[in-house]
Amino acid sequence: MTLALALLLCVFLETHSFNTQHVVEPQPNFNMEKFSGEWYRIGLADESQLFAMFKNQLKISKGLLEPDAEGNVNLTMWTMRPYGCSISVYSYEKTDVPGEFTYFSKRHKIRKDITIVETNYTDYSLVLKYKNMDKEYTQVALYGRSSILRPDLIQIFRSFALSLGFSEEAIVAPTDVDPCPILEPILEPRNTAEFREEKSAQSPNQSVFGTENLSKV
Repeated sequence: MTLALALLLCVFLETHSFNTQHVVEPQPNFNMEKFSGEWYRIGLADESQLFAMFKNQLKISKGLLEPDAEGNVNLTMWTMRPYGCSISVYSYEKTDVPGEFTYFSKRHKIRKDITIVETNYTDYSLVLKYKNMDKEYTQVALYGRSSILRPDLIQIFRSFALSLGFSEEAIVAPTDVDPCPILEPILEPRNTAEFREEKSAQSPNQSVFGTENLSKV
């Protein structure tokens, strides 16, 4: 094998496989109070087979992020179902590292992490789920304070996903907005929220912050 061919092969493999050596750190000096509030999920990267089946149905969805008194996070997501607007509430535990949260996935029987990789609080945020970089579990989501797909934000999201080894086909930025309205959030006990997380796993139209569906949240 020539040196040029070997280099080309290395570039190809790095581009088309997950970068297991990539160290992902949370947003420096992460501020949960500034990060809370309404967010739209406007982009998602996912290599799982389930996502490939349903990615064309993905819509821009809206949620409300609220910290509790202990510093944990409650996420309320609204999604339109055939029977009407569905409300799902998820709870995530804080860690010793600001910007990193954790929860136990009953569906996959493992503890997963959620990292706020980058945000300016007023326009966008990049959120990574499961830093072990497993194609069946790892997702990257782009959130915006608005449902408008700004090209510069999509490019930030796309570049980050590609740097982790996601393929072009795995990166989706939907244009249709989920019509489900924002209602008053119904905060539920943690055990109920965990049950809803697992129940919602069957739907492809959820947030990376709170799903087991396209994630194999």
